[in-house]
Amino acid sequence: MGKTFQRPEALADTITHYCPGCTHGVAHRLVAEVIDELGIRGRTVGIAPVGCAVLMYNYFTFDFQEAAHGRAPAMATGIKRVRPDLVVFTYQGDGDLASIGLGEIVHAANRGEKFTTIFINNAVYGMTGGQMAPTTMPDQRTTTSPFGRKTDYTGMPVKVAEMLAALVTPAYITRQTLITPKYINRSKKAIKKAFQYQLENRCFSLVELISTCPTNWGMTPIDSLKWAEEKMLPYFELGDYKVPEEN
Repeated sequence: MGKTFQRPEALADTITHYCPGCTHGVAHRLVAEVIDELGIRGRTVGIAPVGCAVLMYNYFTFDFQEAAHGRAPAMATGIKRVRPDLVVFTYQGDGDLASIGLGEIVHAANRGEKFTTIFINNAVYGMTGGQMAPTTMPDQRTTTSPFGRKTDYTGMPVKVAEMLAALVTPAYITRQTLITPKYINRSKKAIKKAFQYQLENRCFSLVELISTCPTNWGMTPIDSLKWAEEKMLPYFELGDYKVPEEN
C-alpha cells in the first residue's frame, strides 16, 4: 500500500504546542511544502515575533530569528538588505501585525522591501489572553470586550490587505483562508506565488490567511470553522488585492 502522507523536509518531526483545531499548523504545512517545492530550504530565514507563533522555530528545519512584538518587518528588512541572496519571510498574527506592528508593515510595504509576509488573521489576540484585536469582528466577545466589540466606540475591524493595496509601491497582496480543503489549496498557491515574486526580486508580498482560534473564541474546532465562514468571510473578502505588473 502506498504512502498517503509524507512530512515535508522543511517541517520538523516534533510535537506542536498549538491548541486543538488551531489552523496555525495548516499554515506551517503549506509554507513548508512551498519551500520544499521551490528548493530554497538551505537559504530561507523565517522571522516570528511575539504571539502564538513565537515558538515556530521548533517546527521548521531552516534558520529562524525571533523579533520583538510587531518588529518582524524591521528585522526582515535588515536581513534581506544585508543578505539579498536569502529568502526571508515574516510570520505574524493580527494582534502583532495589525496593532503594535502596523507602522512596521505599512512602511516596509511602502518601501518595497523584497521579503514575504504570512499574516494570520484570527480576529483575536491569541497567546496573550484572548483580548480584542484590530481585526476583531463587530459584537465579537473577547476578554477585553466581554459584551462584544462595539464599533461606535472602537471602530470597525481593520482590513490590512485593502490598506496595503492602496499604496502606490508595487506589491503582491492577497487574502485567502484555511477553513476548507478548497480554500487551503488556494492558500498554498498564493504562498507559492508570494515566494516566487521574492525569488524574482520583484516586490514585497503579503498573504493574509483568515484563520480560526477555537480556544479564545470559546468554540469547538468545527464550530469555529463555521463561524469564520459565516462571520469573517463576508467582511474580509477573499482574493487578490494587488498584483505587480508583468515585466
